[in-house]
Amino acid sequence: MDLKNIDIIPPSQKKPEIESDSQRKEIPETPKQLNEQPKKKKKFKVLIPVFFVFVLLLVGSYFFLKKEISTPLNLADRTQKIFEIKEGDSVNQIAKALKEKGLIKNEFYFIFYVYKSGLISELKAGRYSFSSSMSIVEIVQKIARGEVIKDEVKITIPEGFRLSQIEARINKEFKPDKNSEIKLSDFKIKDFKDDFDFLMDVPDEASLEGYLFPDTYYFKNSQDMTSKEKRRAIVEKMLSNFGNKVNVNLQEEIKNQNKTIFEIVTMASILEKEVKTKEDREIVSGIFWKRIKEGKPIESCATIAYILGEDKWRYSYEDTRIESPYNTYLNKGLPKGPISNPGIEAIQAAIYPTDTEYNFFLTDPATGNTIFSKTLEEHNQNKVKYFNR
Repeated sequence: MDLKNIDIIPPSQKKPEIESDSQRKEIPETPKQLNEQPKKKKKFKVLIPVFFVFVLLLVGSYFFLKKEISTPLNLADRTQKIFEIKEGDSVNQIAKALKEKGLIKNEFYFIFYVYKSGLISELKAGRYSFSSSMSIVEIVQKIARGEVIKDEVKITIPEGFRLSQIEARINKEFKPDKNSEIKLSDFKIKDFKDDFDFLMDVPDEASLEGYLFPDTYYFKNSQDMTSKEKRRAIVEKMLSNFGNKVNVNLQEEIKNQNKTIFEIVTMASILEKEVKTKEDREIVSGIFWKRIKEGKPIESCATIAYILGEDKWRYSYEDTRIESPYNTYLNKGLPKGPISNPGIEAIQAAIYPTDTEYNFFLTDPATGNTIFSKTLEEHNQNKVKYFNR
């Protein structure tokens, strides 16, 4: 035998013998491993009831929410409330307004149902009639269908509109036939004195000029109503709004100044037409009340515009000589009555004038800004400067 061809494996490199199953011995587990096994079993046993509790809570919450959104706030109260959704109102804003209006119990329930039902993009702006006997489901579905109040006309009356302008706008929107025009000018103050205390110091035969509060209104225009019923409903709504805006506190302040509501409204109607900003109105109010106190004519161009029925940047000397109880160039003090229907800022300016050293003012035709002056000489210089450009 050739020993050179035999590989000699050192003892340290010998391949280990493969033990048979019968020869393999069990390696005992360490104490740490023995302790971990019961812990894992305990954790699993604890997680099972927690999982079931969690599932029960989810299921319970779902059925609770389902019950809440399907249950009205007050099933017995069927009183209808007008609710308006404006363009751009968010779901949160709608929910908050519904809660404040006493129509739903909880804002979250409303928001939850809107998203759950997939109607988030279906909510439509408009005026709706809801009651607290309606569930959230019913309210949302009604909004999504756009079931707004019918037989209503939306009309915006700007500050400073005259009675004739208000009447024209209302008839334009109501579109009556020739025999059913809505004539607000047919009413006299005495027709509403029993219903509105703030009219008590107004002459009985005076028109409603000054008291038809400018705002955005929704007037009923049912086919079942006569033109007489419509016009009375319109006036009552506008007078009610006046009473809400010129509240008890303002009325008390007028009384404390030894003035009447009629005087304040007349002054406010002039301020509304003379100047545009709150600050300017308060200053002009101070100038006019000062002139009245001194026994001078207030010389308001707005009153001449009312007599002529047209607005101008400048009025001629002849314009200021027109005989009329509304001409404040010829007559001292306030005119016969209001010349427009003023907003709340003009009314407040009439109540709270600003006392200054100014005695004259004019409006710059180019900018609309009010230019004040202390003396007649300075005022005449301003006329040349701003009117002769």
